Amino acid sequence: MTAPDGTGRGPIGTRPPRPDARPLGLDIRPPRPDARPSGPDTRPSHPHTQPTGPTVLPPTVPHHLTGTDVHVTEPLQLPLRAGADRDRRGDGGHRGDGRAATQAVQFLRECLSHGLRVTYDVRPGTYNLRALRHLPPPAERPAEAAELTAWRAGHAYGMLYHRRGPDFVTVMDRRERPASLRFTLDHPDLLSAFDALHEAMPLDALPPVQREAADLLAAERLALIVDGWAVALPPRLRRWPVPCTGI
Repeated sequence: MTAPDGTGRGPIGTRPPRPDARPLGLDIRPPRPDARPSGPDTRPSHPHTQPTGPTVLPPTVPHHLTGTDVHVTEPLQLPLRAGADRDRRGDGGHRGDGRAATQAVQFLRECLSHGLRVTYDVRPGTYNLRALRHLPPPAERPAEAAELTAWRAGHAYGMLYHRRGPDFVTVMDRRERPASLRFTLDHPDLLSAFDALHEAMPLDALPPVQREAADLLAAERLALIVDGWAVALPPRLRRWPVPCTGI
């Protein structure tokens, strides 16, 4: 992977490619202010059009769905912050119950994807939220952790999302405002790993080439890896604001 300036390092710390590595086609570039995302327009014809049929959320998180409101009935376990030794091992500084954390992130991602209002609490802990700022934050509680307050204060709709074209996916990332990046995933291994990680799953369930691709996605914070489990982070937005150019 290389940055737009050819240095091998981009605004969010892209890694230079190994000389002996097969390039996986993760193109990273800042979007032009006046440009629409590349590829065909896959947005609904109306900014507030919902997909036909009932909304189906992952059953792995207990919840009640009433109209466009979701109430999660049990506190969620999000990724915890790991120590420096874990950071050096390349797992992104996350620890905790990998299955519970990635399934919780998948659930919140799908709530965001369908334009649903979700109310939930989190279990006590020191969280690593850098990659999760685009997700709906938890309900406000007295004496909550400072990182949860900051998450709520800085959250905005459309901070991270993906759009799909023929044989490629574009991802818009505005989690590090005011900077923004557009990723293009057009290598078959990256696409297959991205699609597989639509569902939270153990990395061991992926073939070796997809595990390597999952690591590359996690390095750019397009996937989350926690204790051997992984899930893709960018939602596909099914509901767009007015004007839709706002995101």
